[in-house]
Amino acid sequence: MSTQKFATKALHSGHDVSSNTGTRAVPIYQSTAYVFDDSEHAANLFSLAETGNIYTRINNPTNDILEQRLAALEGGIAAVVTASGTAAISTTLLTLLRAGDHIVASNSLYGGTYNLLNVTLPRHGIATTFVDPGDPENFINAAQENTRVFFIESLGNPKLDVLDIESISKQAKAFKVPLIVDNTVATPYLLNPIEYGANIVIHSLTKYINGNGTALGGAIIDAGTFDWANGKFPEFTEP
Repeated sequence: MSTQKFATKALHSGHDVSSNTGTRAVPIYQSTAYVFDDSEHAANLFSLAETGNIYTRINNPTNDILEQRLAALEGGIAAVVTASGTAAISTTLLTLLRAGDHIVASNSLYGGTYNLLNVTLPRHGIATTFVDPGDPENFINAAQENTRVFFIESLGNPKLDVLDIESISKQAKAFKVPLIVDNTVATPYLLNPIEYGANIVIHSLTKYINGNGTALGGAIIDAGTFDWANGKFPEFTEP
């Protein structure tokens, strides 16, 4: 467990100042491609036998530092950054779900997220039941045999209703599905949903983490607490 406090994590997590560049500030690596030592090195990277940079769409040194920093702030084991908050939500759900699957979601959601769940995903065969998040039992009561995730916002946007994440996480655990929490409005400075049972935390970095309206971004943070081999997610365990 790190003894660093929030401000130190926000400034320094993920950045190794002893690297061969010795930079104090995080460099911006604009390269899309990377050099391989030899064909064996390239083969090992592409087969994931060893870690390293392959192609910026997959990983990038600058993104990697941001991902490590966000994971540290939220108390997760790893993170992936995306082009926007909606991209983070879409990437998460399309990774976990397939046609015929079902979501139980809070009915107090950001409008863009609501439209993604209510309009876009049904075109791909993924249905959502929206429930009043004020009663945590509404989630398990709405769950179906094909339900794969529970989805909420820690603070509903724009109503700012405060959800009982811990109680909802217990409902998700009882049904053996992950609880996904969009923590955009609260930010990790005010709340760490993982401490209350969230399995995946999502952010629109465009909002408060960016803080000044100059950049788009999204993030997905994995708590490392969900059993993906429980039989409900064959994409994770089968060829």
